Amino acid sequence: MESLIQRFKSLPVLTGQLSDFDTSAVPATPQALFMQWLDDAVARGVNEPQVTTLSTVDPDGAPDARSVMLLDVGEEGWHFAANAASPKGRQMARQPQAAMTFYWPGTARQIRLRGEVHPLPREAGLADFRSRPEKSRAAILAARQSEVLEHAADLDRALAQHLARIQEEPELASEHWTMYALKPLDVEFWQSNDQRRFTRLRYRRQGQQWTRQLLWP
Repeated sequence: MESLIQRFKSLPVLTGQLSDFDTSAVPATPQALFMQWLDDAVARGVNEPQVTTLSTVDPDGAPDARSVMLLDVGEEGWHFAANAASPKGRQMARQPQAAMTFYWPGTARQIRLRGEVHPLPREAGLADFRSRPEKSRAAILAARQSEVLEHAADLDRALAQHLARIQEEPELASEHWTMYALKPLDVEFWQSNDQRRFTRLRYRRQGQQWTRQLLWP
């Protein structure tokens, strides 16, 4: 019988149309290169390229991670929204350092960010909340994230109750829904080619400027 190790090793990796990565012609900021790569991923039909793994640490220093949706990229950093009362929200409040990882299958590209995370003004969270579909808003309002759910029917009941509230009060919003920005200290762009030659380019923030360095694989 095939072992799990053998099975994993038999699966294809780093497949798809692989691009050249000319590190001598990259833009001055990681935001600009990120948008170039994101546009390329969208053009190639990569599924959900805006989904990223957000990594934080708990009060004991143990790592934690989950998928979140990227909402914007700008001078403030990479933006995402979350419930400030959730475990990840409490972790970021206690230890405002986080990391993001993007991996886009079919492009052999990965992007890693590490840096400071901070909440944006309340208006940003409200605007994001109110832009979401009714059922998404109901799910946010009903959330008691990571608490034990004794009965699935309790969740269904809470969702129905909050959906009814939203339909009666369209301006209703979650007091905990927050827009965050991860302002990176480092951003690394990684790419393979069909010869498994890995290219790593790191942007590092120095004051208001960015330096660029190639890294050994």
